[in-house]
Amino acid sequence: MSEKRDYYEILGINRDADDSEIKKAFRKQAKNYHPDLNPGDEESEKKFKEVNEAYEILSDPAKREKYDRFGHSAFENNGTGFGGGFSGAAGFDDIFGDIFGDFFGGGATRQRRAGPKKGSDLKIRLNISFEDAAFGTTKEVKVSRMETCTHCHGEGAEPGTGKETCGTCNGSGQVRSVQSTPFGQFSNVRTCPTCGGTGQIIKTPCKVCGGSGKEKKTRNIKIHIPAGVDSDSIIPLRGEGNHGDKDAPPGDLYVYLNIKPHKYFRREGYDVWYEMPVSFSAAALGNTVEVPTLEGKVKYTIPEGSQTGTVFRLKNKGIPHLRGGGKGDQYVRINIEIPKKLTDKQKALLMQLANEFGEKIEPQKKGFIDKMKDAFS
Repeated sequence: MSEKRDYYEILGINRDADDSEIKKAFRKQAKNYHPDLNPGDEESEKKFKEVNEAYEILSDPAKREKYDRFGHSAFENNGTGFGGGFSGAAGFDDIFGDIFGDFFGGGATRQRRAGPKKGSDLKIRLNISFEDAAFGTTKEVKVSRMETCTHCHGEGAEPGTGKETCGTCNGSGQVRSVQSTPFGQFSNVRTCPTCGGTGQIIKTPCKVCGGSGKEKKTRNIKIHIPAGVDSDSIIPLRGEGNHGDKDAPPGDLYVYLNIKPHKYFRREGYDVWYEMPVSFSAAALGNTVEVPTLEGKVKYTIPEGSQTGTVFRLKNKGIPHLRGGGKGDQYVRINIEIPKKLTDKQKALLMQLANEFGEKIEPQKKGFIDKMKDAFS
């Protein structure tokens, strides 16, 4: 966790600043970093939260005294709630409903739009084979989601019954509150907590969905997977998520792919790697071998004297590019296999070869020389 900045530093004031200086500094910093004035700027949002937090502490004499004595530790794990949002008069979502209207022309009221809510998105993870990722495929999966209730058709009320106007918001779907701040009063408009913004109250909830207007269903959904996808590729299926409120669009379904490892091949981007075992004789003398690829076996001639770790390339034998434009390559690394069990005759032949190379080999087993003689007798 990163270390918290000093509250006085955040507001740009001295430690002996009085209340009026704190308010003035707060007003200036909040104006600079307010999210409404910096849409989409995550850094400004972060700084606005810091300013908000600093003012909540330094504007309260008791909290300020604790902070001056013990620093940030005075407010850790004791209910101030700075880890997940701010409490008190300076809450991030509600602060400055129309203060900035005073700065930029006055009278603005912060409002939240009420109305049917879009359905939420769903996420699933799908395991597919190495080959399916390379060449593409179609999969069918079962997805559980919330759909419009077939009994009440999304109304939430038992068929034949009606709804009545919400008494809390009088049918508007919104409630207005007025709050006093160090800068005066400002108003804030929120979605009505009683009716959830619909403006209506259900008298007799639907017996199937309980008034939500939605019921859980399991559907078989086909997913077309294009060639060239890799692990953590995401396939969006628009409109296949949870259904929304009546007259609102559904959410989307996001399919996160996980590619199973292959027994022989390894992927690097669009290229494929294969570790090929080659005998000592084939590597020394050269040989034409059959190399496995994703599209079947191909012939390749290994030059004589090839060493372990030698890599050769098979062009266009890799993974197709996801958006077209060719394929990757296949790289084959040679691994020379040393036989673990040899007959006496094979050992004798290797000893002769070693002598030809001028190597001095000392047999590890007794009687080896005699067995070598017997092998050629």
